[in-house]
Amino acid sequence: MISTKMQDAINDQIQAELYSAYLYLAMSTYCESQNLRGFAHWLKLQHGEETEHAEKLMDYLLERGGKVVLKAIDAPPAEFGSPLDIFAQVLAHEQHVTERIHKLYELALAEKDYAAQIFLQWFITEQVEEEATAGAILERLRMIPEKSGALLYIDKELGKRE
Repeated sequence: MISTKMQDAINDQIQAELYSAYLYLAMSTYCESQNLRGFAHWLKLQHGEETEHAEKLMDYLLERGGKVVLKAIDAPPAEFGSPLDIFAQVLAHEQHVTERIHKLYELALAEKDYAAQIFLQWFITEQVEEEATAGAILERLRMIPEKSGALLYIDKELGKRE
């Protein structure tokens, strides 16, 4: 059985993961409207990953005898600026999510919830990957002048994400 404190914290994380999905979907549609279909594709897949993260947390709560409480999700922005601006926001957002996951892990330690500690290690590893990927794309974007042919090349490359 999971503690009420841990259950509440995981429900908060579910809300955060669903907001992340919503944010990336908004970014995707914005990129699509800017004729940056590769960026849109990459962000739409990211939306799916974040939804899967929320579902993974829900499944865990249910397996532990907890209760899933879905909370309201704030509307994301509608405008995001250039691809450089977008990926600066993506990296900052992923860093924020990492902080949240670390706090969840600290709570699991304090609660001596060994199952949660093991479960959350997957999210910790995932966040390392998320930050590294967003950071690498951001660095590539920083290397090029805005609206150059290189931007179209990166757009094409991001469109290949599976």
